[in-house]
Amino acid sequence: MYDPRQRPLALRLLREGFSLAEINHQTGISRQTLYNWKKDPEKAAARVVPACPRCHERALDRPAYSYLLGLYLGDGHIANAPKPGIYRMEIACANSWPGLSEEAAHALAVVMPGQKIGRRASIGCTNIGAYSKHWPCIFPQHGPGMKHTRKITLSEWQQEIVDECTGKFVRGLIHSDGCRAMNRIKHVRNGETVWYEYPRYFFTNASDDIRTLYTDALDRLGIAWKQSNARNISVARRDAVARLDAFVGPKY
Repeated sequence: MYDPRQRPLALRLLREGFSLAEINHQTGISRQTLYNWKKDPEKAAARVVPACPRCHERALDRPAYSYLLGLYLGDGHIANAPKPGIYRMEIACANSWPGLSEEAAHALAVVMPGQKIGRRASIGCTNIGAYSKHWPCIFPQHGPGMKHTRKITLSEWQQEIVDECTGKFVRGLIHSDGCRAMNRIKHVRNGETVWYEYPRYFFTNASDDIRTLYTDALDRLGIAWKQSNARNISVARRDAVARLDAFVGPKY
């Protein structure tokens, strides 16, 4: 009998193309069980698993959670559902970037498996979300009011995940409240106007705490940054942009 807390990790590794032997080594799940899941992934994904990694000690997919945490701190919110004790988590995704909507939906499904992922249309964006009793358990930053009006800190277990999967956390923050843009500079040489372009990253958030989480993560990765105004963090040095390009890149 395998540990059911390892199921989400095993399913992700199967999707990513790892061999049955590699997944067996990492999770302890038998190769025959993994083979059956690989043969019928929809049936495997539909199996009920313990709902909450905090309440039931279910294994949490740490890279997916770190990315989803970044999305939540940027453009996410948790609200009470009509049914008491149930919450809906939503990530607002601009319609201009359909790839990011799919990535958000995938992260929600991996972090809270077994829940239906819904899409709610709004002006210029689509809200990607799912219902669960346990969203506040794994996102303790949930609370009344806008995030920038209250203290936002990570729990010790969240900080451990962010330290381990820092790139995913930064990717989520930039996908929600950041962008990669081309900066244009005009120079006049010998009476002629010459324009130069170079890429840079911006991250904009009204919360001092969330900006600090972002810059702390950049420091951990050795990526240089500057605060260009009260709410905006800029990454412009060529080597720093190249580092972010390696795991963030333009929105799609």
